Amino acid sequence: MSTMRGAAAYGRGAGAYARVGVESAVMSASPHQLIVMLFDGAQSAIRAARIHMQAGNSLEKGKAITKALDIVNNGLMAALDIEKGGEIAERLGSLYDYIGRLLLAANLHSDQESLDQAEKLLDDIASAWREIGGTGGQG
Repeated sequence: MSTMRGAAAYGRGAGAYARVGVESAVMSASPHQLIVMLFDGAQSAIRAARIHMQAGNSLEKGKAITKALDIVNNGLMAALDIEKGGEIAERLGSLYDYIGRLLLAANLHSDQESLDQAEKLLDDIASAWREIGGTGGQG
């Protein structure tokens, strides 16, 4: 029994350490790096959704797609500054909206094609965003 308690305590400790690690990374990240982290999180959630979709695990697929949607809508979309970003920010907003609709369709219909299309669009935007960061641009 003490081994099980030890394992549970270790699990809680490891989880707390991971949360602190993520929080530390967020606290020390530049605005550009924060957006990269959002892209990474959305892409990771989509990959998880694909695995669950292929395995027929609807509940976990739904959770993963919901996480990706949350990142797109409440992270990437919310980070847009239409006033300063002008037409580019407006176009990104439209793209994020479309990605959100693709993710909803993927979830509702277990539609692999919609999931793939959402992932491809996010990959393209993320690649461009990373390239901007690599050239010294501000996020």
